Amino acid sequence: MLTSIPSVPFLEALLLLRANPAQQWHADTLAQRLYVRERTAQTLLEDLCRAGMIAPCAAPNEHCYQYQPATGALRERIDALADFYARHLVEVTHLIHSSLDRKAQQFADAFKLRKDS
Repeated sequence: MLTSIPSVPFLEALLLLRANPAQQWHADTLAQRLYVRERTAQTLLEDLCRAGMIAPCAAPNEHCYQYQPATGALRERIDALADFYARHLVEVTHLIHSSLDRKAQQFADAFKLRKDS
């Protein structure tokens, strides 16, 4: 599960929506709560929705989302993640950042000039 958490803001957004499952979330509200730009918050909401962790609100609330995991199994995994994160915040944050660092390094390595080229 942790390998599918791309960033700390993604995790924080997920846990915030989980803590308030009845609330309807818009990008501007999430942005204020997470101290990120509204466009970043909108992207987080879209990514969480694509991951099946949240769902769009019923019409007519355009661009509104609620915590609603696609399956019971996913809900249980998110609950376990929330519990683990509450007890191991620093370790989880380091794990997420180390994954991002590795991906960034792999990307940078792709552009290294080789002696044989």
